[in-house]
Amino acid sequence: MGTDQLGRRLWLVGLAILVAAPFIGLYPIFMMKALCYAIFACAFNLLLGFTGLLSFGHAAYLGAAAYGTGWLIKSAGWSPELGVLGGTLFAGAIGLLVGLIAIRRQGIYFAMITLAMAQMVYFVWLQAPFTGGEDGLQGVPRGKLFGLIDLSNDLVLYFVVLAVFVAVFLFIVRVVHSPYGQVLKAIRENEARAVSLGYDVDRYKLLAFVLSTALAGLAGSMKTVVLGFATLSDAHWSLSGEVVLMTLLGGMGTFAGPVIGAFTIIGLQNFLADRVGSWVTVIIGAIFVVCVVAFRRGFVGELLAWQQRRRASEP
Repeated sequence: MGTDQLGRRLWLVGLAILVAAPFIGLYPIFMMKALCYAIFACAFNLLLGFTGLLSFGHAAYLGAAAYGTGWLIKSAGWSPELGVLGGTLFAGAIGLLVGLIAIRRQGIYFAMITLAMAQMVYFVWLQAPFTGGEDGLQGVPRGKLFGLIDLSNDLVLYFVVLAVFVAVFLFIVRVVHSPYGQVLKAIRENEARAVSLGYDVDRYKLLAFVLSTALAGLAGSMKTVVLGFATLSDAHWSLSGEVVLMTLLGGMGTFAGPVIGAFTIIGLQNFLADRVGSWVTVIIGAIFVVCVVAFRRGFVGELLAWQQRRRASEP
């Protein structure tokens, strides 16, 4: 069996598991939350793993869309699909403004600018009258999708979230495999060489940044619809650190890595929260250190490297 054929079968098995998850005892709310964070991690990986840009403020876009969608649905009376679309566009617009400022810098300077801008956005949500301050924006109704599909049913909403996740995942795969994605990889590997070949790298990086922030916003919008609220934790810098952890743990620059990393972190948080309380952060941090030492490429990255070594050793 060829590697490509095996890969396709593994993807189909993974999709089958996600489809069957609510019917085999996995709590739909937990699965939807994990899928939302998987979208968030995939969006971040598009920026870090395939473009080489480290953003320390990605939670700002998830939080912006979460609050935007919550306000549009609850206060403005928009339908859930329009609320999600509005929140996603709002996050992308903020990403465009931040990107125009930050994209001219590289390395740690880029990362620090994104963090500073994210903290500014965080304090806006803290002080704005419509966000509820430290109490958050509560009581966001799920409504009916397209006026027909009642999202108050957890099982129905789960398959909507799963469909959105699959669409985002396939979109990112298509982007990375497109000529535009190949330029992003060239920028990641050697930006100076990409410049010498005549590419306007700032324009390519800005588009990647906006795409990543918009998809992060989509994750925040879906999370608000699922849970019915948006809080300051959605925009806090610690969440920006968590998405870095998810990406590195699963495998930066791989497609499945961020998904596995997101499910691992959310699963650990859910499992350990009632058992160890506030120590959950310490335990996850220790697990991360061990995994980084033992699996420097992440779970999926190490698996792919092992497959490459195996193929190279075959006669």
